[in-house]
Amino acid sequence: MTRHIGSTPTTADFEALAHAAFARIPEPFAEHLDGITVHVQEFADAETLAAVGLQDPFQLTGLYHGRPMSEESVWISGQFPPRITLYRQPLLAEWRATGVQLDDLVTHVVIHEVGHHFGLSDEEMHALEQGGP
Repeated sequence: MTRHIGSTPTTADFEALAHAAFARIPEPFAEHLDGITVHVQEFADAETLAAVGLQDPFQLTGLYHGRPMSEESVWISGQFPPRITLYRQPLLAEWRATGVQLDDLVTHVVIHEVGHHFGLSDEEMHALEQGGP
């Protein structure tokens, strides 16, 4: 989705972009994504921001909620299924500030959060993005 004069992308638009990003994830990774849900909120709440060490709600564009696959066990029960939350207003602000296409931006955030599902840290994902080990 490119920038255009007209209406601001809605929650439904963001959900559609997130689902399109999931559809582009190749096997063997895609087979491990069943059950992950996507939610869109305007901003992260104060509790969520504090939990990730942020104060400015515009600094958080997405968040993975759940246990990484590497920590899953048949002995753990009573937990919600994993989910990814996209924060619409910070994503819109980044989209407008950077000129990156919105679908590319949402895909980047979704892939980053999926990385957490596989147990990767932020540092490991940044290294992979930079082509490092």
